[in-house]
Amino acid sequence: MISNLTKANLYLKFFGVTKIPLLWFCRPKIISITNESVEIKIPFKRRTRNHLNSMYFGALSVGADITGGFLAMTCIQNSNRNISLIFKDFKANFLKRAEGDVHFKCAQGEDIVKLVQRTIESGERENMIVHIDAIVPSISDDKVAEFDLTLSLKERI
Repeated sequence: MISNLTKANLYLKFFGVTKIPLLWFCRPKIISITNESVEIKIPFKRRTRNHLNSMYFGALSVGADITGGFLAMTCIQNSNRNISLIFKDFKANFLKRAEGDVHFKCAQGEDIVKLVQRTIESGERENMIVHIDAIVPSISDDKVAEFDLTLSLKERI
């Protein structure tokens, strides 16, 4: 039997290869996932670092995007509805240089479930700010970046 974590990682790889190749290029991995939270790692490798030997801000943005969207994608799949997901805006605060594997965490699963329900009930586009923290656990538990993305959902008819 395949664990839920393994299934989620296989889905993430498949989604990256077939829909958004840049996601696949950064090689994200889901570290943990529950109904309430998700933690995703972007490895610090040649393809994700910049000329100053820290993680490139584009790779950090990819990590925030995946982390903010994965819980919503899971909720949408569980609803069995045809709901489109997009990020309406993106705000980042880079606090320190990320000089190792970066872990991105979002703990708004319950709020995202409510957003999906509001989207279904209203039939209109619904928005919510999703907060993601990024840390480099091999160095410290201090945040290296904070992200606020506006998740925007609309049911397609």
